[in-house]
Amino acid sequence: MYGRVRSLFLRPESSEDVFPMTPFIIEKTETPTDPVKRTELLANPAFGRVFTDHMALISYSADKGWHDAKITPRRPLSIDPASTVLHYGQEIFEGMKAYREKDGHVATFRPEANASRFAASARRMGMAELPEDLFVQAVDELVRVDQDWVPSGEGQSLYLRPFMISNEVFLGVKPATEYLFIVIACPVGAYFSSGCVSVWVSEHYTRAAIGGTGEAKCGGNYAGSLIAQAEAKDKGCDQVLFLDARERRFVEEMGGMNVMFVRKDGKIVTPPLGGTILRGITRNSLIQLAADQGIEVVEEPVDIDELFSGAASGKYTEAFACGTAAVLSPIGKFMRPTGEAVFGDGKTPGPVSQQLKKALTDVQGGRTNDVHGWIHRIS
Repeated sequence: MYGRVRSLFLRPESSEDVFPMTPFIIEKTETPTDPVKRTELLANPAFGRVFTDHMALISYSADKGWHDAKITPRRPLSIDPASTVLHYGQEIFEGMKAYREKDGHVATFRPEANASRFAASARRMGMAELPEDLFVQAVDELVRVDQDWVPSGEGQSLYLRPFMISNEVFLGVKPATEYLFIVIACPVGAYFSSGCVSVWVSEHYTRAAIGGTGEAKCGGNYAGSLIAQAEAKDKGCDQVLFLDARERRFVEEMGGMNVMFVRKDGKIVTPPLGGTILRGITRNSLIQLAADQGIEVVEEPVDIDELFSGAASGKYTEAFACGTAAVLSPIGKFMRPTGEAVFGDGKTPGPVSQQLKKALTDVQGGRTNDVHGWIHRIS
């Protein structure tokens, strides 16, 4: 039976339901990538462009529950054009990584937290909840089969994308009764180039509103952010920052990352969670690592005007984005029509950003003692 795992989310009483374990069927590809070719691809992998040979699949139906768990050769999906995901957008996903540790072993970072957040996203989107242990097992099985794809270079990892879609053939606005859970994987390098990123403050578009889906990791949140991201690119920036939907005054999060600020008094400030901001696992980890190093983290609203004036006065000395894909990316400046907020020289990462990034990546890479039990060794 599937047991409970540590959670970053509060779970309703109904989530105590468990399902009998179904062994994974392993169907390996008959045409694996040539080892020489794979080595070439791993030398400098583009983010999200090169994929491994296999994927994990698990089906759900109201009458059978979760069933047909398998690892199969990676291939295109075949779905009916009336599948509900294509019309009503019932879809959720996660982002996580497998790392090649210094001793050669392969491990993931806090997979139980991803499993918990995935279940929370499913609840918000009216979808069937995948048992958390089954989520972790599916990731483990895929990584074991494709472990030769886990790179060992500096800043490299195997990015894992678990996701779930509704595939009931039905045209009608209601929660679907059939779902497909899939995990695919791709070797990746750094999400951003080295140095600091620039960020455009969106004053027209918002990411989420109270009562909406901001805390769920669903595709619609990201689709709605793309036009703002395109605007940021047009302004010469790498990323976009969203403000709250009610007052357009308080910092919320970036296009795909949480955001933190370092004050002159040595404290780190980050916007509080409250239903509109994704519960970032990297964010949560950095808060703990900061505490481990005696750095106080304050979760409180950050007024965008006060942030700009504080950057000019020296009250705010650093800013950085954090998320699974980008890990920790120092922010050199924020831009908006009325001016810029620059941190330091706008190009050089600050000392706190570098200190926390090293602390996090050392844990992920197995280069330091894992005092919090975050590392999940697979092979």
